[in-house]
Amino acid sequence: MGNTFYFAWEPALMAWLQASLGSFFTGLSKVFTALGSEKVLVAVMGFFYWCWDKKTGLYAGINVAMSLVLNPMIKNAACRRRPYFDCPGVECLVPVEPSADLYDITAQGWSFPSGHSANSMAVYGSLLARTGGRVLKALYAAVIVMIGLSRVVVGCHFPTDVLGGWLLAALVFALVPALRRALPDKRIFYLVTALVSSLGFFWCRTSDYYSGLGIMIGMFAADLFEERFVRFSNTRRPLYCVLRLAGGLLVFLGVSSALKLPFSSEFLASPAPAAFAVRTFRYAAAVFACMGVYPMIFKVIEKTDEQPSAKASGKEEI
Repeated sequence: MGNTFYFAWEPALMAWLQASLGSFFTGLSKVFTALGSEKVLVAVMGFFYWCWDKKTGLYAGINVAMSLVLNPMIKNAACRRRPYFDCPGVECLVPVEPSADLYDITAQGWSFPSGHSANSMAVYGSLLARTGGRVLKALYAAVIVMIGLSRVVVGCHFPTDVLGGWLLAALVFALVPALRRALPDKRIFYLVTALVSSLGFFWCRTSDYYSGLGIMIGMFAADLFEERFVRFSNTRRPLYCVLRLAGGLLVFLGVSSALKLPFSSEFLASPAPAAFAVRTFRYAAAVFACMGVYPMIFKVIEKTDEQPSAKASGKEEI
């Protein structure tokens, strides 16, 4: 099942990296792989959105939502098998879904392009463009490179998968502002983007696409809801930042977990269209709850009378 294609140097390089770098660097690669994982990226974007700078968090969120949808759409068209499927010298050290079978394409996903590389560049590249001085920008760039390298070292992606992921993120950075110029009404931009992204229903058979589509739909709806009914202010008080971040993650995980309860684990893990539809709704509801509804409690709990700065509280067209 799937397609096998790679340059001869790719599996040779991967096997050499795994054999030569030793357990320390391999362990370090697992750390950087974690920095590009869904949960960490959600936490990073959540910190900026809920606490530090709403505009930057939303900017990064839209970019990563586009990446989360476009990446599996390309993956399900290319259907490139992962390196450890066909290259005996390459070992998979960090499965995409540890609880699933290593060779279950529905759970583990296809190989090209690298989702970790694309999504981490979408998030950390957005922060690089919008925040920090030279040192912080260099740190973001280093994290992007190390996450991409880690995906090769842990055996989940060919080097060309990583390059493809970075190119996809670069395309997103060019595509989003072009679409916003063509569709100046944010509501129309969101609607058109979501409808075009939904075309993946016709050929995508892996769960990552449906997770990404749900995240996109939930984020778009949450932004419109928050802008009209909530309009919360950011805070840079350390205690409030910790509470907002922890609460937001709990809301996301809680809603997502609660919506799993009516269904069996076998159904949720199946490639059935109904299971994919449930997955899309589950992620959309969880993101809408934590981005749109959850911030409504900020003023009630904190009872702050501080005046928000223009940077911290303003909304701008993206």
